[in-house]
Amino acid sequence: MFRALVTLALAAMALGTCAHAAEDPFPGIAAAYLVQVQGRTLWANAADKRLPLASLTKIMTALLVLERGELDSVTTISASAAAATGARLRLMAGSRMKVTDLLVATLVRSANDACVALAEWHSGSAAKFVETMNARARALDLQNTHFENACGFDADGQYSSASDLARLTEVALADERFRKIVALRRATLRSADGRRTYRIETTNALLDRLPGAEGVKSGYTDKAGRCVVALAQRDGRRVLLVMLDATDRWWDAHELIERAFAAARR
Repeated sequence: MFRALVTLALAAMALGTCAHAAEDPFPGIAAAYLVQVQGRTLWANAADKRLPLASLTKIMTALLVLERGELDSVTTISASAAAATGARLRLMAGSRMKVTDLLVATLVRSANDACVALAEWHSGSAAKFVETMNARARALDLQNTHFENACGFDADGQYSSASDLARLTEVALADERFRKIVALRRATLRSADGRRTYRIETTNALLDRLPGAEGVKSGYTDKAGRCVVALAQRDGRRVLLVMLDATDRWWDAHELIERAFAAARR
């Protein structure tokens, strides 16, 4: 269905007979989306609309952790971190983990217990970390972004936009450590004492399905729907995609990226 929809939309745009298609080339695929090639926007719809962003929030969390550094530090898992719901490592309160392993778990597995532990390690409390997140968003001029928690749980006042997320992701991707982590398909993590092992696999299905895929992050909540920020590179060309509340996230993301590469070759 998507292929037929895309073909009709592109044909209408070429003929100049469909104003709606020109405004939104791929109607219905997501509440908001943005496709960039080499940093320039190719297609977009509702790119500045404020929407819930689910675990795409963790891109900001990771950026702040990376900017602080000290990734070889070891931190003790609190009871509040261990009690985090949703995707998690099943960390035990009182156990100790390296910050770098918590960061990998947060970005690759989208583990909420690891994410809360990072926030507490970084700022002393989850609430103070959120203040830092919002300050960093202001510094980056992310005018349609605000955080209420570090992990992306549904909450009033937790929102971003496709354009803001593209900008935030580009800042994070400037850090080689971030690029390497989000490209991981799987990883083995261990507690600081070596007694517990955690084997994780990525939540980003594109990494095994899309040639040239290099990350970045997926997310889902009831309120946000299915979301993704995806990066792919081929033959010196680079495509970045953001989709919020996507109808058929993996299939449509795959198709949009393929079409973006095709358009870039023309």
